[in-house]
Formats: sequence, C-alpha cells, structure tokens
Amino acid sequence: MEKIPILRMGPFLLVTIQVDLYDRLAENLESDLVQMVSKTGAQGVLIDISAVSIIDSFMGRIIGNIASMSKIMDAETVVVGMQPAVAITLIELGLPLKGVHCALNVERGMELLRSRIALTDGTPDDDADTE
Repeated sequence: MEKIPILRMGPFLLVTIQVDLYDRLAENLESDLVQMVSKTGAQGVLIDISAVSIIDSFMGRIIGNIASMSKIMDAETVVVGMQPAVAITLIELGLPLKGVHCALNVERGMELLRSRIALTDGTPDDDADTE
C-alpha cells in the first residue's frame, strides 16, 4: 500500500505531498499523521502541497481534519506551497480551512510554526529583543 512519508524535523513533522491523493491515501495520511503527532509529541505539522494542482472538497476536509486533530493534541498546522488555482477552488467550495495557517513556502512555514509555538509556550521567538 502506498504511503506518504512523514519526516520529523526537531519539534515538527513535515509532510510533502508529491502525488494526487485518492480517498484511501488521504484517509491513511490523516490517520498516520495524527498517530505521529501523538507518538512524537510534535508541536507543529507542516504540509507541503506545492505539487498538488487539484484539490476537491474531500481533500480540503482531510486537511481541515488534520489541523483540528493536531490542535486538540497541542500541535499547530501550517500548509505551504498552495497554488493559486487550489486556493480559488477551496474558497469556491466553501472550505476556508479553519485552524489551518498558510505560508508561501517551506521556509516561511517553518518560521510561522516557530513563532506560533513561541506564542503558545510563552518563550520569546528568535527575533524578539532579549534585553
């Protein structure tokens, strides 16, 4: 069975979706990712969809579910690399992806996760003055 790899990068999990997600693969990703958040205690999940050119309402719901489940488990979710056509489709389908933060690319997504984690744990982020 085909699986989407989930990589651990420090306190975060990185998922890069390089294939078109069919229903069963999307459901497996959702389950695997939530289990990895629980198992690793990850503080953030970064989902790179830059290779995804088409998204449907089912996939939009899966991303929203991942964010909701991760939030319950004290992890932030950031989606990066969304193509304009995908963003338009999500809005036209009425799926604003509540609870999902978005960034332009992986680098900005990691910065966003770091800043979100710093806000929730009360520690200053790297750019804050420490005088």
